[in-house]
Amino acid sequence: MFEVKVELSLLEKEKEVDGLSPNGKASPFADCRPNGALAHSSDEDSMLLPLNHNCRDFVEASVCHVKDLENGQMREVDLGCGRALLIKQHGEFSAMAHKCPHYGAPLVKGVLSKGHVRCPWHGACFSTVTGDIEDFPGLDSLPTFQVRVEKDKVIIRANKQALQSQKRSKPMSRCSAVINSNTGFSHVLIIGSGPAGLVCAETLRQEGFTDRIVMCTMDRHPPYDRPKLSKSLESTAEQLRLRSMDFLQDHDIELLKEKEVVAVDVKTRSVTFEDGLRMEYRKLFIASGSKPKPMNYKGKDVRNVFHLRTPEDANSIARLANNKNAVIVGTSFVGMEVAAALTDKAHSVSVIGIEPVPFKKALGEKVGKVIMKLFETHRVKFYMLNEVSEMIGQHGQLKEVVLKSGKVLRADVCVIGAGSVPATGFLKQSGIHLDSKGFITVNKMMQTNVEEVFAGGDVVTFPFPPRNNKKVNIPHWQMAHVQGRVAALSMMGRPFEFKTVPYFWSAMFGKTIRYAGYGDGFDDVIIQGDLDELRFVAFYTRSEEVVAVASMNYDPIVSRVAEVLGSGKIIKKRDVETGDIAWLIDKGSH
Repeated sequence: MFEVKVELSLLEKEKEVDGLSPNGKASPFADCRPNGALAHSSDEDSMLLPLNHNCRDFVEASVCHVKDLENGQMREVDLGCGRALLIKQHGEFSAMAHKCPHYGAPLVKGVLSKGHVRCPWHGACFSTVTGDIEDFPGLDSLPTFQVRVEKDKVIIRANKQALQSQKRSKPMSRCSAVINSNTGFSHVLIIGSGPAGLVCAETLRQEGFTDRIVMCTMDRHPPYDRPKLSKSLESTAEQLRLRSMDFLQDHDIELLKEKEVVAVDVKTRSVTFEDGLRMEYRKLFIASGSKPKPMNYKGKDVRNVFHLRTPEDANSIARLANNKNAVIVGTSFVGMEVAAALTDKAHSVSVIGIEPVPFKKALGEKVGKVIMKLFETHRVKFYMLNEVSEMIGQHGQLKEVVLKSGKVLRADVCVIGAGSVPATGFLKQSGIHLDSKGFITVNKMMQTNVEEVFAGGDVVTFPFPPRNNKKVNIPHWQMAHVQGRVAALSMMGRPFEFKTVPYFWSAMFGKTIRYAGYGDGFDDVIIQGDLDELRFVAFYTRSEEVVAVASMNYDPIVSRVAEVLGSGKIIKKRDVETGDIAWLIDKGSH
C-alpha cells in the first residue's frame, strides 16, 4: 500500500471557520426520515478493513462535541488533510464529501432534507446514507466516511484519497459478451452522447447490464459539458470533457464518433448511418438533442457566422471577436451568455432580439429589464423588436449585418442564438410518433409508441405530473440526465417514476441566475429582495399557485423551493406575497 500525498494548497484557499449550513434546522415543510445508524458508512474501503490494511491511507480526527450540532444541521469540518461534511439528523451523525462533484459547490450551503443534501447551485441531490447521487445534474456520487461518538466527541475516519478526490463513480458491470467491434448488432444502441445518452449508458452498467452498449454521436469528441461552451468560449474539448475514452472503454461503453444517423427502421430494428454503416439493435434510445432553428436572411454563404455547437465553434468565436465587432442574433440564454463572454474581448458587442426585453417569456419583463441594464453597463448595445435581413460580406468574410429596420451594424463575427428545434428529421418515415413540432412523444417511462424504442432529452415531450400530465418539452441539461436514467431502468424492466423538479442556471458577468420549476404560462411574478441590486428572488405564479422560482445572489432559496415542490407540496401565491419567506431562507440561527 502507499500513502496518498495530500496537496495542502487547496486547504490554504479554504481556511474558513467551520460553518453551519445556512438552512440550519430542516424547513417546516421537510418531513425528514432517518438517515442511517450511528457510525454507518458506505465507504467501501473503510467498511471492512483487512488486518494488514495500511492505516496510513486513512485519517481519523475528532471534529466537534456531540452537542455542537442540532438535528437537521450540517457543518464543514477539517480532518487535517482534507474536509468533510458532517450531518446530524434524528440524533445520528453521518459524514461525506463536502463538495458537489458537478461544479464543486460547498454542500454545507445547500439544503438538508429527507435523508439527502441538495446542492445550492444546481440542485443535484445526494443520499446522506450512501452518498449516491439521487437527482441531477452530474455523473458522480460522493464518498462517505465512518463516524463514531466517543466521550461526547464526534470522530470521523476517512480514506485520504476519497477526501482529496471528493467524488466517486458508482461500481459498474462489464460486458460479458464476446464482441467483435465490427459486428453490426448491439443489444442497446444509443443515438446521441449528451447527458441523456451518457447517463443511460452508465445507469445500465451500474444496474448490472452485461450486454453490448453502443453510443453514437455526430460529435468528434467524447461527451463534454455543453452548457459551459457559451460561458467559457476559450475552453477546449479536453477541459470540458465529462468522461474520457479510457473511462468509456473501461466500462465497455462503445462510442462511435462523427456518425450521423439518417434512418431508423423499426420493423427490422436497425439504424442506418450516413456512411452506409447499418446496425441492428434490441433496444434503441434516441437522445439526438436539438439543432439551431432555421432563419431567413440573405447572405447565408458569408463566413464567420456561427451557431455555437462545438468547442471549435466557441474557440473560433473568441478568436475572431478579439478587438473586433461582434453581433449576437437572438436573446436566448446561449446568445446572451455569449454576448456577456465577449464583452471583455470584443471592440463592440451588439444584440438583436425580437422581444422588447431579453428573457421576457422565461423570466418576465421586470427581471428581463434589470438583466438588460446589467448588459448595458458593460457596453452591450441592444436592437430589440428587430430581425436580421441580410449578412453582407467582403471577399466572403462577414462585414455588416443589415436589420429589417434598415439599421446597418458593423460585424466581424456573428453568433446566432435564436432558439432551436428537435433533431428528429431522420425519424420522419420511421413510424416513431412525432408531434407537430417534431418532438418525440414518450410516456413517463420514456417509451415511444414503438416497442423497445425509448427517447429522452431535448427531443421529447413527456407527461409532467405538476401540470396534470400535460405533455411538455423541458430542454434543461438536468432533465436530460433524469430522462437517461429513467429510460435505462425502463429498458431493464425496472420502471421507476422519477420525481424531479426542473432546474437550470445561466451565468453572466460573474453572476448566476438559478431557476427551478416549470413556469410556462405564468400570469404573475412576485419579487422579493432588490432587483436593482441584482439580489432578488422571483416567484412565478399561475392563478394562486407558485409554479417556478428564479434568483440572483439569494442562495440556497432556489434549491429550497425545489425541495418543497419536489416533496409534492404546493406553495400558495399568498405565502410569498407577504414578504415573509423566512421558512425558505432559514439561516439556522435558532
